[in-house]
Amino acid sequence: MLMTILDGSIVTVALPAIQHDLGFTSAALSWTVNAYLIPFGGLLLLSGRLGDLIGRKRVFLAGNAVFVAASLLAGLAGTPELLVAARFLQGVGSALASSVVLGILVTLFTEPAERARAIGVFSFTGAAGASIGQVLGGVLTDALDWHWIFFINVPIGLVTILLAVRALPAERGTGLSAGADVAGAALVTAGLMLGVYTVVGIEQHGAGQSLAYGGLSVVLLAGFFVRQATARTPLMPLRVFRSRNVSGANAVQILALSAMFSFQILVALFMQRVLGYGALATGLAMLPAAAAIGGVSLFVSARLNDRYGARTVLLAGLVLLVAAMGWLTRVPVDAVYVTDLLPVMLLIAGGGLVLPALTNLGMSDARDDDAGLASGLFNTTQQIGMALGVAVLSTLAAGRTESLLGGGSPTAVALTEGYRLAFTVSAGLLAVAFAVALAVLRPVRRSSARAPRAGRRVPS
Repeated sequence: MLMTILDGSIVTVALPAIQHDLGFTSAALSWTVNAYLIPFGGLLLLSGRLGDLIGRKRVFLAGNAVFVAASLLAGLAGTPELLVAARFLQGVGSALASSVVLGILVTLFTEPAERARAIGVFSFTGAAGASIGQVLGGVLTDALDWHWIFFINVPIGLVTILLAVRALPAERGTGLSAGADVAGAALVTAGLMLGVYTVVGIEQHGAGQSLAYGGLSVVLLAGFFVRQATARTPLMPLRVFRSRNVSGANAVQILALSAMFSFQILVALFMQRVLGYGALATGLAMLPAAAAIGGVSLFVSARLNDRYGARTVLLAGLVLLVAAMGWLTRVPVDAVYVTDLLPVMLLIAGGGLVLPALTNLGMSDARDDDAGLASGLFNTTQQIGMALGVAVLSTLAAGRTESLLGGGSPTAVALTEGYRLAFTVSAGLLAVAFAVALAVLRPVRRSSARAPRAGRRVPS
């Protein structure tokens, strides 16, 4: 999971080197990122359900095998077309592997305390992966060359496959007859892929074309839900949404991840474009945030969730995140790292409380035969939140900056005001997430925190 999340960000700092070496145009360069995100976000739900039907271990191993082969292909790429194709295959492999991880965790770790620890590790890898990717990408690109940001995945992936073959129990799955809904699969995959494509291409396509694509994506997804309500063997049984905690946790995740992931991108841009930091210095400046989130996820969150409950811990973490974004709304043009940015990097430790608590709540009512589906759904809303946040908040920041530049403001001032607007909106999104969590989510009973049995009804 660390490798999957890391791969989404490790490319960003190597983009100038890739463009120079392969001759990408400025417009086409973004496809080295988008070609990964589109299949990754679009296939998570389908992949999670396939894990339930044919066995989560099989899907996990297949995804890792595709990812390793695609990483080798990307590292060897000598043309823009080959690199983009390899990145697309990486996204497919990542979707297959990561979609079933939570389903594997909640069925392997049955006791509340050990499950909380496992989810803490899982949440750490997701939160820290992006920050580690920025640092590692800079180091590998500077010390070797950009090809190694992909080659590094090959030995890690092979070791992962070997360990998984030995460590994960074999599963037969419920069989394709339990949910082989081809029409539903086509609708949800097309709808999600088009939705992610729309989001990542907002700046390139403009408002009119983006609205058209977004509208078609909504129509396809609406058709999918209609199909699921009427199909004899639905791909995604709608009973998973009867749980307030499942529905509420996914809604809160979209709001919270929109702000949290955008924070990593926008703060990095602020440090580079306004304060003049280099790529490696920016990654190192972000390390306290990764360390804070990781420390809380690994060593604190499990104990707090077990003692006070996931809902209470989630609310406390959201308060810390609102404070972090609020601090950034006043960041000056000549910001000093120790006084203006370091406090934010420490307050962002609230993410180490939010992510494990959300995962506990989002998987709390999943049945054994729906665990892969619930895992895929949770990862899908995570990707949607991240993509939406970056696209919308970056667009808002750019619009504010352009407006001020047109009025004669200095570049540094215009950029800073744009980022401050984005941070203000992020604080608002987190405040809304707090309100939704408070109103919708319910405390997880200790009995429901244990491994769910197949056939257990999902409470409404």
